Amino acid sequence: MMLRGIRNIIFDLGGVIINIDYHLCVESFRKIGMENFDSLYSKARQNDLFDQLEKGRVLRKDFYNRLRPYLKNNVHEEEIEAAWNAMLLDIPKERLLFLEKLKSRFRLFLLSNTNEIHLSAINSYLRAEHNLTGLSHLFEKEYLSCRIGMRKPDRELFDYVLADSSISAEETLFIDDSPQHIEGAAQSGIRSYLLEKEKSINELLTPDLLA
Repeated sequence: MMLRGIRNIIFDLGGVIINIDYHLCVESFRKIGMENFDSLYSKARQNDLFDQLEKGRVLRKDFYNRLRPYLKNNVHEEEIEAAWNAMLLDIPKERLLFLEKLKSRFRLFLLSNTNEIHLSAINSYLRAEHNLTGLSHLFEKEYLSCRIGMRKPDRELFDYVLADSSISAEETLFIDDSPQHIEGAAQSGIRSYLLEKEKSINELLTPDLLA
């Protein structure tokens, strides 16, 4: 990848930093009674409940309660949470090490549509598998939808990130695995790259960049 003129890189979280599998989430919800979870939530689209969760406007308990009408009777909160977190897989150690090296050359930022339930699960994974309390040491700043009340692909979010970080769109690369988010970034003039499934940022951003 040509990075001439790029000084800043904004990374998505799910599907870019952490590996995810939406099908595992769909299957987990099917087991507790929801046959059509993928019609409510997918990589490409989702209904308003999930939008509001990702904007921090729906609390954990309220989220579970609003899912209950779709589920079997007497499903415990722990089962709902496990189904919701089932999509979250791993973060390879070499990916973390690569980001450590990359931040010596570029200003790095994290921009994610996420929610407090997933963040808690990810941080628990990081403590258990990598002895880390989070990912903040890798990024100059983390922009998490549930904490700033805005979501991709809305242009207002990308404009906000540029202004808040005092970075220019022309010098910024955004990496995401969702086409609609790439389009949103482009509206703000940000150079963007769609990371294809099964690809890794370690392959995209080659080692010669670190020389």
